Amino acid sequence: QVQLVESGGGLVEAGGSLRLSCVGSGRSFGRYAVGWFRQGAGKEREFVAAVTWSGVGTYYAGTVKGRFTISRDNTKRTVDLQMNSLKPEDTAVYYCAANLNAGSDSPAQYLYWGQGTQVTVSS
Repeated sequence: QVQLVESGGGLVEAGGSLRLSCVGSGRSFGRYAVGWFRQGAGKEREFVAAVTWSGVGTYYAGTVKGRFTISRDNTKRTVDLQMNSLKPEDTAVYYCAANLNAGSDSPAQYLYWGQGTQVTVSS
C-alpha cells in the first residue's frame, strides 16, 4: 500500500514558476514509478510526466517538455515537478500517482493516487 500527498499548488502569473511535491508513504514506495497527471475543468485527465523508481528514467508529455522537470529523492520519499514558463493552459488540478510499469502515460496503469493540488495560471 502506498499513500501519496501533493503540495505546492497555487496561483501564478503566466511565465512564472511553481514547484509541486509529492510525498509517498509505505515501505515499498521506492519500488514504484511515479507520474504526474493533470485535469482541467471539463477535461479528461492527462499525462504530464513520469519518473522511474530509480529516478534515472524520465518521460514527458509534448506539451510540457522543456518547461517541466520531474525528479525524485527516494531517501525523502518525494517526487517533485518543477514547472517553468507556465501558461494559462497549464491550469488544472495536478495529481501524482504510483505505478509498477515505468514510463506509462495511461492513468489506468497507475495503482495509487493522491488527492491533487490546484494550479492556476493567470494571463
